[in-house]
Amino acid sequence: MRRKRSSDSTDVAVSVPEGPVRAPSAGFPRGTILLIGLAAATVTAIGIGGIKGILAPVLLTLILSICAHPVRTGLEKRGVPHGLATGSVILVVFLLLAGFAYTLIIAFAQFVDMLPQYSDQFAEIGKSIGAWLQSIGISQKQVETVESSFDPSSIVNFFSGLLGSVFSITGALVIILTMLILMSADAVYVPTILRQLRPSRPDLVNALTGYATNVRRYMVVTTVLGAVQGALNTIALVIMGVPAALLWGLLAFLCSFIPNVGYFFALIPPIIFGFLVGGWPTVVAVIVVYGIINAVVQSIIQPRVVGNAVALSQTLTFFSVLFWAVIIGPIGAILAIPLTLMGRMVLIDANPSAQWISPAIGATAETRTIMKSDDAAKKQERQAKRGAHGASPPGDPEPDGE
Repeated sequence: MRRKRSSDSTDVAVSVPEGPVRAPSAGFPRGTILLIGLAAATVTAIGIGGIKGILAPVLLTLILSICAHPVRTGLEKRGVPHGLATGSVILVVFLLLAGFAYTLIIAFAQFVDMLPQYSDQFAEIGKSIGAWLQSIGISQKQVETVESSFDPSSIVNFFSGLLGSVFSITGALVIILTMLILMSADAVYVPTILRQLRPSRPDLVNALTGYATNVRRYMVVTTVLGAVQGALNTIALVIMGVPAALLWGLLAFLCSFIPNVGYFFALIPPIIFGFLVGGWPTVVAVIVVYGIINAVVQSIIQPRVVGNAVALSQTLTFFSVLFWAVIIGPIGAILAIPLTLMGRMVLIDANPSAQWISPAIGATAETRTIMKSDDAAKKQERQAKRGAHGASPPGDPEPDGE
């Protein structure tokens, strides 16, 4: 209790708490901030899903433009004018897309032509599955629905719908080509803009340049290895006599961009048609060949070449595939890694105060070094303990050598 003298010279008792005085905490509780952040992320995801028809081809064009940017820089270093370098980038990307689309159309046309040859076998498979479903108590109406799905026309409609959702056939191609021209033209200013920003926003510039480099390395390596993987699968399927081998090779190429689960999507159609032409021996051969090629390319070669360009944990990688596939469709599954790296770049890499969370989402280079050091220390400790137990106890007479 202290006394404070007021203006009329009278003493006024003022109660002062004992001990150090703590300032009231500023801001909101951590739990409230977390809930608000999750709510904002949910609203953002719903909004992105609402415009996926235009956003998916725009994001695809952005990634393609980033991958083709070295063509521009290489030409400009050799004295090529900006306009001609921009046209070269547009031409390279357009030729790649046109070549892939043309090959896909040819493969799909061959698939449609040969499918009626297996209509009787599909009908038998449908009846067998229907009989099994009836034996376990499934209603007749549901059984008929399942059997009708094995009609060749239903299979063609399924693949046609899948291709339509990926490319959107008309609108998406128009958006991709238009955005490709505009992005390539605007990319002329990117190096100068980054130099302007570096003095005031060095972390943002480093995050942007690092993102472009990592995405370019990942996409280029995955594209090359995916093309090799698709070619090897196509050759193996042709040797085994599996129909529509080129189409399944293209499917394997596309699915190579989908981590963890893409292999299984690429494997199902060859198994089905392999069973139709060769029975179970062909099915086993397809599984073995696909498994060996996938294991060598995606589990051994790709991690060594890509390195730390994709510093994402396995759990986050798998979740990103599911998340982006739900939000923007099949293109989201193909671009899951680049889009997740974009989110990491905006939220973490460009924000120095958020760097502490990097090891938790996959940047584990330092963590692995610490773990190796800890394992070495524990190993030395165990060896020391074994040495202590094996030594002679104190006081025991030493052997005299006789």
